[in-house]
Amino acid sequence: MKATKLLTIVLVLQSLTLLSQWTGNAPQQRAYADVTDALNTRGQAVDELKELNRKMDKLLDILSSGNLQVQVASPDENTKEPARKSGR
Repeated sequence: MKATKLLTIVLVLQSLTLLSQWTGNAPQQRAYADVTDALNTRGQAVDELKELNRKMDKLLDILSSGNLQVQVASPDENTKEPARKSGR
């Protein structure tokens, strides 16, 4: 008895849904999207690229001056990893 009532209710609801879709009276929901500020985003990207170019210019100046010194630190004796041996 309960199954028959439940199936009847489901059938009525589905028929109402189908009827509303055919007649075009289905409730319509508006879709809202975030409007991005493209100009501001591009401006930030340009600023970051300018900063990157300044850092690269500074790095190139250091490398081209010949004043770059590289120091190799000896491996710590307390670490578990053994020191790498060069193949030369």
